[in-house]
Amino acid sequence: MAPRKNAKGGGGNSSGSSGSGSGSTSTGSSSPGARRETKHGGHKNGRKGGLSGSSFFTWFMVIALLGVWTSVAVVWFDLVDYEEVLGKLGVYDADGDGDFDVDDAKILLAKKKKPKLLNKFDKTIKAELDAAEKLRKRGKIEEAVNAFEELVRKYPQSPRARYGKAQCEDDLAEKRRSNEVLRRAIETYQEVASLPDVPSDLLKLTLKRQSERQQFLGHMRGSLLTLQKLVQLFPSDTSLKNDLGVGYLLIGDNANAKKVYEEVLNVTPNDGFAKVHYGFILKAQNKIAESIPYLKEGIESGDPGTDDGRFYFHLGDAMQRVGNKEAYKWYELGYKRGHFASVWQRSLYNVNGLKAQPWWTPRETGYTELVKSLERNWKLIRDEGLAVMDKAKGLFLPEDENLREKGDWSQFTLWQQGRKNENACKGAPKTCTLLEKFPETTGCRRGQIKYSIMHPGTHVWPHTGPTNCRLRMHLGLVIPKSGCKIRCANETKTWEEGKVLIFDDSFEHEVWQDASSFRLIFIVDVWHPELTPQQRRSLPAI
Repeated sequence: MAPRKNAKGGGGNSSGSSGSGSGSTSTGSSSPGARRETKHGGHKNGRKGGLSGSSFFTWFMVIALLGVWTSVAVVWFDLVDYEEVLGKLGVYDADGDGDFDVDDAKILLAKKKKPKLLNKFDKTIKAELDAAEKLRKRGKIEEAVNAFEELVRKYPQSPRARYGKAQCEDDLAEKRRSNEVLRRAIETYQEVASLPDVPSDLLKLTLKRQSERQQFLGHMRGSLLTLQKLVQLFPSDTSLKNDLGVGYLLIGDNANAKKVYEEVLNVTPNDGFAKVHYGFILKAQNKIAESIPYLKEGIESGDPGTDDGRFYFHLGDAMQRVGNKEAYKWYELGYKRGHFASVWQRSLYNVNGLKAQPWWTPRETGYTELVKSLERNWKLIRDEGLAVMDKAKGLFLPEDENLREKGDWSQFTLWQQGRKNENACKGAPKTCTLLEKFPETTGCRRGQIKYSIMHPGTHVWPHTGPTNCRLRMHLGLVIPKSGCKIRCANETKTWEEGKVLIFDDSFEHEVWQDASSFRLIFIVDVWHPELTPQQRRSLPAI
């Protein structure tokens, strides 16, 4: 999957790293549209819970603007009628959202451009708009919906009233976790954009939010159309072109995404966001050396959207492949910035707090019965694997994740993301019947069950799997006497016929096949033993 702007997790890892749009309106930050536009900063009236940084700044402005030069005790001991103060400061509502807050203070200090959200007509009904907006900001969502719906009924030509209605529906969708309500909000955002005389700032905010919420519902093509419209309306805004590039990446159209980022870099050659995404695209095209300076300079820019684990992942991976020893410097930096669990463990789809170690024993996993069954029946599993190795049947498919430096490596998959491949199991019916007794593997929606054949002269680059939610078992089936080995983290092991090796593939691992004949193993992924039954049911597939 392509990188997603401001999204943790995404398609940087191997072994099934694709993602999908969310099917529910969750508040998780992993979706571009999951972040609300409402302002945060503690209690607005300054009472209780102490003063946050933003609250302190706000009240500093309150005191300064009103000329109330008094001691901190006045604020601390509630000697000020804050509601009255806020009412007096209404005249300083610079952004048209109905009240005075930190954003307004920044505007007054010339730190932020004043957005124009009201046209001439909306300025005549500003008091009514402000009253409805205050309800929304105070979390009285249902009341705010009713208030804005009444304003839309009274003033159907008002862009600000309709935008307020869309925001309320957006908030309500999040509160109720309702996709139906969210679809209604998206429709209302579209209605705002279709009205006459919409201020350009309001139009931009409306379409950007519409695109984000479309992405959140998985409506990637609809979001792309919205982004295309934004770029047409505001062609000089490179940030919108950056968003458009992400829109193309989300539907797998790397070619058009590349064109967009080339346009951005022609105009603003130091745009860090465009650089990291352009570098990602080059790496996906296997232009490894070319990708490195874009990824490196993009991260170093510190621009919003560049401090993302996927870019550290791809930069380090590209450096490893060209023999650049700085790779681990970037992995270390990614770890220090909280993107990786450790320098070795660089998966991106993780559950916090799970036991993490490269190699495991059967007893440590708790899956001793599965291991015993695999080792007891290894010859049966081997024989069915050998029977389907006839290339005329086309069941073994080449590894397609660009993990090989060289050589020949193919796989024959029986289960993928917890789904049984019925056709494949016709080729290995006894093996599939055996496995169906063990839901910890057949139900592992973040893993696979497959045969893996590797021919002499093969080297698999150092890489990590996508998630810490699984462990990987390797059952040796046909193992040459020497020349085959696997490294996980800083320990290297070899396979034995009829024996199971267990490792956590979210740790960096690397494989060499320098024997004189093929190596055949059976790969069985299982849920991490510390995941709860609820987590196993609810975690999205990878």
